[in-house]
Amino acid sequence: MSVAASIMPLPALALAFPAIDPVAVAIGPLAIRWYALAYIAGLIGGWLYARRLAASPSLWGALKRPTGADIDDMLVYVALGVILGGRLGYVLFYNPGQYLADPLSIFAVWEGGMAFHGGLLGAAAGMALLARARGLRVLSLFDLAAAVAPIGLFFGRIANFINGELWGRPAPDLSFAVVFPHAGPLPRHPSQLYEAFAEGLLLFALVALVVRVAGFRRPGLVTGVFAAGYAVARSVCEFFREPDAQLGFLFGTDVSALEGGVTMGMVLSLPLLAAGLWLIARALSRNPEPEAPAQ
Repeated sequence: MSVAASIMPLPALALAFPAIDPVAVAIGPLAIRWYALAYIAGLIGGWLYARRLAASPSLWGALKRPTGADIDDMLVYVALGVILGGRLGYVLFYNPGQYLADPLSIFAVWEGGMAFHGGLLGAAAGMALLARARGLRVLSLFDLAAAVAPIGLFFGRIANFINGELWGRPAPDLSFAVVFPHAGPLPRHPSQLYEAFAEGLLLFALVALVVRVAGFRRPGLVTGVFAAGYAVARSVCEFFREPDAQLGFLFGTDVSALEGGVTMGMVLSLPLLAAGLWLIARALSRNPEPEAPAQ
């Protein structure tokens, strides 16, 4: 970017990016970033909520419920799955050329670069291993994780905004458009905040409603609603999000928000949508698990 562009005045409708240091706390050489705190907040929030759901017999009927120890161990399995799967997914789907040229940079996770779809697969693999080891139904454990996952998604997208990454497409006429420090002088959609709302708050409310109405007595239903809901929310938000520079649009050409090409995020959401709808149909076609026997 030229010096002239860097000192251009903000457009009349643009908001200045808030000056938030990506490092939340620094103690000597130790730097704790907001990005890391977001993952921690999401995992701890999900863990507490999962323990509360698992402790409610009326939600589970005759199904074997995870114990508190199971939930504690699930936190570890999910954390490892999200980190390993999310990083591997980003490397494979979003930026394989860079990491082939510099394989050691794969391990520099503090620099960003995580893919939700890869993290989802990694977390699912970890939970499947845990479920089989503890004699729990795999789909039931998936349902519990799906009920709490939007908490992590919300905090993760807020961290993306603080980092000034994964910004939106240009929106010069939008009254709350933001000029991001590393995205040039154009005001853009704060798409990270759109995703925090849609994939976090809105999806959490939808899944919580399903849990309240049906509980976990139809294994796979909550997982299906989460998967399909996330796929729709992510695909809609992709219309406002700038695609990764190294990939661009896979099909078509961008013109403006709600116009233009297909992104990798949309493509990866299609199998997730199909799997979610299949799980919903499967769960609804079967009788719910019976009520828990009276004590």
